[in-house]
Amino acid sequence: MPGSFSCIHLHAVFGTKHRVPFLANIDRDRLHAYLGGILRRRGCLLVGAGGGTDHVHLLFRLARDQAPSAVVRDVKSNSSHWLRRTPPQMSDFAWQEGYAAFSVGIRGVPQVLKYLSGQVEHHRARTFQEEYVAFLVEHGLEFDPTHLWDEEHV
Repeated sequence: MPGSFSCIHLHAVFGTKHRVPFLANIDRDRLHAYLGGILRRRGCLLVGAGGGTDHVHLLFRLARDQAPSAVVRDVKSNSSHWLRRTPPQMSDFAWQEGYAAFSVGIRGVPQVLKYLSGQVEHHRARTFQEEYVAFLVEHGLEFDPTHLWDEEHV
């Protein structure tokens, strides 16, 4: 076969450090466009994005020559630098350490997109921490709850 092909969709989730609601007053469309640009530079394609005041969900098609950990690290690093500069009151912005990423089959993409579009409503009833743990449990991932979060914000 002369070419190599892949269709790997990932649903990545990561939060702000200490779950500070830094994203409450930010233009989400602008943030999502910026995140999409970072993904595009790595050969990936942002399919959908969502989140709350303290976290982001990204559904993206992974480029066949990219590692998920490197892509997410790049997205978090570049976006945190951008967020610290825009707007100025976000100079203390940081993402939490770590992330979660889940594979999504092509037939599951519409379901994830629907989930992402309902994030505002969803988080009226469930916190980011509850959502994150539920994803880990649903996907059968083992985790130590004592090391799941950075220090609590006081």
